[in-house]
Amino acid sequence: MPGKEQILKALRQVNDPEIGKDIVSLNMVDSIQVDGGAVKVKVMLTTPACPLKDAISSSVKKAVMEVPGVETVHVDMDANVSSSREQKPDERLPQVRNIIAVGSGKGGVGKSTVAVNLAMALSQAGASVGLLDVDLYGPSVPVLMGIKDAHPSAVSVDGVEKMAPVEQNGIKIFSMGFLMQENDAVVWRGPLLHKAVQQFLEDVHWGALDYLVVDLPPGTGDIQISLSQLVPISSAVVVTTPQDLAYADVRRAVKMFEVTKVPILGIIENMAGFACPKCGTVTDVFGKGLIKKHTEELGLDYLGALPLDPAIAPGGDKGVPILIEAPDSASAEALRKLASVVAGKQSVVAHTGSAPDVH
Repeated sequence: MPGKEQILKALRQVNDPEIGKDIVSLNMVDSIQVDGGAVKVKVMLTTPACPLKDAISSSVKKAVMEVPGVETVHVDMDANVSSSREQKPDERLPQVRNIIAVGSGKGGVGKSTVAVNLAMALSQAGASVGLLDVDLYGPSVPVLMGIKDAHPSAVSVDGVEKMAPVEQNGIKIFSMGFLMQENDAVVWRGPLLHKAVQQFLEDVHWGALDYLVVDLPPGTGDIQISLSQLVPISSAVVVTTPQDLAYADVRRAVKMFEVTKVPILGIIENMAGFACPKCGTVTDVFGKGLIKKHTEELGLDYLGALPLDPAIAPGGDKGVPILIEAPDSASAEALRKLASVVAGKQSVVAHTGSAPDVH
């Protein structure tokens, strides 16, 4: 009968494909059960949205089957999300494992829609997720999530009164939109903007989260700088559309994250190609290949493309994200794939402290 030590030795030959270390050293092997020639291995992934779970499962089975006496191998998968932050009780958001910022060089590229659906996809994969809207001038998350009339409630935490995030579709959400009337305008300068961001981090009871997705305002202003000063941001993604004019502003956003020492996971190309709902023909309305080429020239990862889908805007206006409105659509599938890529690369950041090399 094979022994557990033999099984463990075999598993040391199995690497996490993204992190590049063996799953035993990464403490991903949760348990090993041996019953005669039948072996059961439980593997704890670094994220429930792991894009390579099938590859890891296959490698585990292959490695264990090579141990003498093993007849069958069953692999169970669970997840324990890696944290890129030292979670200290006295710092802001002590129970939040990863803070992922979603930025853009300019407005109108669908940044908030991407942020909402990224949070949705991570939540649907099984992660605990929060969504913080710090686009104080134009908070659109409440509309996109169908909670524009919601108001945060008060909650007592260790005798201190805080605001509770609004929960929708399994996600904890907070936005300036909850605190203002529909036609109000935020006419604030730097100090007031900084104070508002600080309150969203300190006075909102986020609790334990695997990921806090932060929808930044477009550009490179006070709010982005304040956020990086107030909490250690784990990583960032930058959203653009397939035009040179839009990408010119991407370079500024990338520079901002570099200056604030935030690891950049890569670039997301939104509204990349239009698939005709009747004939299926894909038309690259704004051109093809430019963003991937420019991204590689910057030495960054091209995270993927999201199609130009006529169902997304009406769904957003209704407050129903595409992952709920049309879960089997090409757009929903692209968003799930994108979330897996982002989660996988964030796991690399958590283990190495820097964004993965371009490949």
